Amino acid sequence: MRVDHDPASLGAGAFYRLLTAVVVPRPIAWVSTLAADGTTANLAPHSFFTVACADPPIVQFTSVGRKDSLRNIEATGEFVVNLAPEPLLEQINASATDFPAEVDEFDAVGIERESSLRVKPPRVAASPVALECRLHSTLGIGNSTLVLGEVVHAAVHEEVLVDGHPDIRRLRPLARLGRNEWSTIGEIHDLARIAHRDWGVRPPSA
Repeated sequence: MRVDHDPASLGAGAFYRLLTAVVVPRPIAWVSTLAADGTTANLAPHSFFTVACADPPIVQFTSVGRKDSLRNIEATGEFVVNLAPEPLLEQINASATDFPAEVDEFDAVGIERESSLRVKPPRVAASPVALECRLHSTLGIGNSTLVLGEVVHAAVHEEVLVDGHPDIRRLRPLARLGRNEWSTIGEIHDLARIAHRDWGVRPPSA
């Protein structure tokens, strides 16, 4: 037996909690930006995040409400998506604190920064991957804004590469679940897609 949930009768807040509990796991865009005057950096995790396009390479994240990340991106047209790795869980969570706009999260949380190559916002020095992005477009949807950024440079730490390719066991990405829950990668299954030409010759157990 299923339990039915109507968004209209349940209410936005309660249905949001339901959605984030079942749309899991969600990768985290740890977004760094600069204020319009270039003096203050902002760093915040956003768990509504994925790839939007392969060519050109575009990533997307959603700002629920008008947060500092969104305001800075609209003002400057640039941001960096830093991978959120397991060893930095405490710092990532701390950077989600609702600091005033004039507070620099890198300084407040004690996160080392490094200069980006193609954009002005700094990268997280300890993050194994940084995707430097220029704003492609935004789309307002209800109480949220979808942000699409073209990746103009990717910086990957050599320690996470195996045969030149990022290795998931070395990246150790975090993901968000429901409530206050986070997850790590857990068990990994390596399974290739089945080509149509091979469909009729699959083993009986497939």
